[in-house]
Amino acid sequence: MLHSLPLFHRLAGQPVIVLGEGEAAEAKHRLLERAGARIVDMDDTEARLAFVALDEPEEAAAQLKARGLLVNVVDRPELCDFTTPSLLERGPVLVAVSTGGVSAGLAKALRLRLEGLLPASLGALAEGLNAARAAMKARWPDGRERRRVMDAALAAGGPLDPLAEGSDVPAWLDGAAGSSGGTHVIVLRSADPDDLTLREARWLGSADLVAWEPGVPAAVRNRARADAGQVELVAGAVMPDQPGLTVVIRQGSAAP
Repeated sequence: MLHSLPLFHRLAGQPVIVLGEGEAAEAKHRLLERAGARIVDMDDTEARLAFVALDEPEEAAAQLKARGLLVNVVDRPELCDFTTPSLLERGPVLVAVSTGGVSAGLAKALRLRLEGLLPASLGALAEGLNAARAAMKARWPDGRERRRVMDAALAAGGPLDPLAEGSDVPAWLDGAAGSSGGTHVIVLRSADPDDLTLREARWLGSADLVAWEPGVPAAVRNRARADAGQVELVAGAVMPDQPGLTVVIRQGSAAP
């Protein structure tokens, strides 16, 4: 179960209350200014978010919550309606790492590790894909086909691998070929979804239709795309007439 629902909230021009002084409050000021927010005092009636950086925050937090605001209290996760993640920015690409307030140090350490993995060109790749949106829709009008082509291009080692420097979207688009779909079969080695190979996990993540034998664990089936068609291969079952990529999951001798 998720401890929080991650959301990216647009704050440009929006009023946000910040209470407190010192480094903690100043850090919230800097973060909100980067997001384009207008920082206001507690009397503002239009604000919907508030950050509290006080030594004794309980009373102020309670008053703000009673007015219907969502409140973040620095270093007091039990008083928070929301927490702020450790952020990694690559142009329009934002990666947020959160521990739900349990350990800000761990979130920061993970973000620093990711900083070394994600190339500076990642933002340019995102911008290039956005600029090519109309051209991709024209070339692959069918949404399923377009998604399969994109999955292949963005896969590890693909022409638009996000972890590789210097991906050229126009050059890829000029030479890209469509995907014909097809059928892949996964024979389970165990009931543990972590035993799937990387290739099998990619198949499930790209499938338009997933068909499985009785007894295949839900934990394995749940690795498929949420919007993929699904059918259990019981006696008399009819496979839907669905174009694109089909993945069939069969029980192996090691699977229960």
